[in-house]
Amino acid sequence: MKPHPTALIADDEPLLREALARLLAGAWPALQIVAQARNGREAVAAFEAHQPDICFLDVHMPGLSGVEAAQHIGRRAQLVFVTAFDQYALQAFEHGALDYLVKPVQPARLADTVQRLQARLAAAQPQPNITEALLQQLAAHLQRGSTSTSTSTNPSVRAEAAPLSWIKASVGIGLRLIAVDEIDFLRADDKYTVVAWRGDGDGPAEALIRTTLKELLPQLDAAQFAQVHRSVVVNLRAIHHVTRGLNETADIYLKGRAEVLPVSRNYLHLFKQM
Repeated sequence: MKPHPTALIADDEPLLREALARLLAGAWPALQIVAQARNGREAVAAFEAHQPDICFLDVHMPGLSGVEAAQHIGRRAQLVFVTAFDQYALQAFEHGALDYLVKPVQPARLADTVQRLQARLAAAQPQPNITEALLQQLAAHLQRGSTSTSTSTNPSVRAEAAPLSWIKASVGIGLRLIAVDEIDFLRADDKYTVVAWRGDGDGPAEALIRTTLKELLPQLDAAQFAQVHRSVVVNLRAIHHVTRGLNETADIYLKGRAEVLPVSRNYLHLFKQM
């Protein structure tokens, strides 16, 4: 095995790329991350440029998926797929004896993967043979998944997708999984969104995520979350009371929070019973 094996990380979420890089630095200090990519096309280009020993590929990426990138890389590198939990995909990985990590990546699980990779590199073993049929099966599954989870504003399409349950956010130097049920409100901040939720006994908390409010809204449960202003979405369960203001507006007061959220006239009809 090389004294300093090299790796590529491909994920369309910068926070997750950075989190995996930090975990790898702790689990395998000798491993050098020579490139990071935001999508499958960048991953393929980075692989050709750097020829890393290992590629950590997010399964779901825009343009070219991690599975499609793997089809290009083939057995020229050790491949590790990174995926959100999906029973169908995990079964396919297991049956194909592929290495995979489930988001959010757990240190213990990563340690097992690192141990296998180190053993393969030490023995100069090539990447286990991935059959074209298996990759095609995974690619077809991804295509079906992207169709069923479309964020289209068409209500008939939206109804087919399960509402979002968790949101990944950067909190300090770490990555936090926030349960959507614990979110009090979301506020647009240019191309980002401020997520305000109930903290772990330390009072209210906030985090910034690199997703626009417009992109998030169709993924939320419409029975629980309502847009009340062009820049604000509120969890209806977090509302303490609403007071009517001037010029057909209103203010929302939340349970256990000092913030007062505005309701613009376009959304005042949501509270017509008050």
